[in-house]
Amino acid sequence: MTATLPASPPTEPGLKAGLKSRHLSMIAIGGVIGAGLFVGSGSGIAAAGPGILISYALVGVLVVLVMRMLGEMAAANPTSGSFSAYADRALGRWAGFTIGWLYWFFWVVVLAVEATAGAKILSGWIPAVPQWGWALIVMVVLTATNLASVSSYGEFEFWFAGIKVVAIAAFIVIGGLALFGLLPGSDHPASGFSNLTAHGGFLPHGPGAILTGVLMVVFSFMGSEIVTLAAGETADPRAAVTKATNSVIWRIAVFYLGSILIVVSLLRWDDPAILKDGSYVAALSSIGIPHAAQIMNTIVLTSVLSCLNSGLYTASRMAFSLGGRSDAPASFARTTDRGVPRAAILASVVFGFVAVAFNYLWPDTVFQFLLNSSGAIALFVWLVICFSQLRMRRIIQAEAPEKLVVKMWLYPYLTWATIALITFVLGYMLTDTSAGGGRDQVVLSTLVAVGVVIFALVRQRLFGRNQAGDGTSVS
Repeated sequence: MTATLPASPPTEPGLKAGLKSRHLSMIAIGGVIGAGLFVGSGSGIAAAGPGILISYALVGVLVVLVMRMLGEMAAANPTSGSFSAYADRALGRWAGFTIGWLYWFFWVVVLAVEATAGAKILSGWIPAVPQWGWALIVMVVLTATNLASVSSYGEFEFWFAGIKVVAIAAFIVIGGLALFGLLPGSDHPASGFSNLTAHGGFLPHGPGAILTGVLMVVFSFMGSEIVTLAAGETADPRAAVTKATNSVIWRIAVFYLGSILIVVSLLRWDDPAILKDGSYVAALSSIGIPHAAQIMNTIVLTSVLSCLNSGLYTASRMAFSLGGRSDAPASFARTTDRGVPRAAILASVVFGFVAVAFNYLWPDTVFQFLLNSSGAIALFVWLVICFSQLRMRRIIQAEAPEKLVVKMWLYPYLTWATIALITFVLGYMLTDTSAGGGRDQVVLSTLVAVGVVIFALVRQRLFGRNQAGDGTSVS
């Protein structure tokens, strides 16, 4: 069985090159900085102490490796289907169908989570509007944005991501000055980095806590792959993917490791304020920044809106790609005169609205099931990217070696090492037996994935489809 690597047009049929270089740069950064960084880091610090830095570094390395593999394939053949389209070519139609629909499901559930989180903040500011009303308003506004044009999405994300970048950069600078007693008006003791080892050591709960920390922080990195989906709607997708892939290392080092280092250096890791107020609010309060909670709420709201905006874009483009490969209704692959896949967007947002309703009506049953059954899907996506790259490298080398402008390091050994690490994380999740914890997520996500795989195989057998989408023939 051979696969032919098609020539890559600047954009796919129907889509328009509406994203500028500055848009894609911020989409790449925004995909890495999620609301989970601001909201979820406190529990990780409490569980692992300063050793949480190692947890973030391990997951950061994992993301860098996965993005390098994805960048290799995306630079050779940019497409809105990204890893789903590559899995289709490299592993078989069942793989592309399965991972595409699972990824779509993951993001429409995220829409509900983020809409509710944003509504909670907004209703705290303006309680006259009920929380469900704010959720509705936020979803409608961002749906309209995505329906207008891809450049509208890009412009919104540019500013959303820009605010996050400025906020984290300012936090690192201000916190660093306070650490060494150089911040005017701060009453924080110039402790330097003594808090990293002064309260029970760097690993107060032992080395095993590093792995616990990994489970707590891994999901805050989800979304880094969005840039490879968006690259297909730029004027020069190959250059855009190459630039974004090469910059992922410093983005993770600065935004994640840099900001968390400031937090655990400013505060002792067991400070009750870290869990009570959140790590970033507690750190800002410790150096005398007034209204720290409201400042951070504004930044978190921006992150939530950014995630919602990108989630809707990502889900719709995956649905568009599935439609183009006859793995979804054909209407999903049709675009408006502005190059917008309207049906794919509306289908995604309708499911998102339904999930929001579940969140308000049955938060502890139906919605919790949705959360748990999508919880490990991102790790499945990373595994599929790894296995796809193992085969796609050989295909690209045979058909179009000049397109290997981005190469995975130490191929294939580092690819196999990444597969082993992801598998280990999934296995370690099974040891987390808390309600809604790692075991529930892995088991339910696996059951959903197996169900989709069975459906894909039965569907393929019944219809006898041998023609791969996106211009790739499999014979």
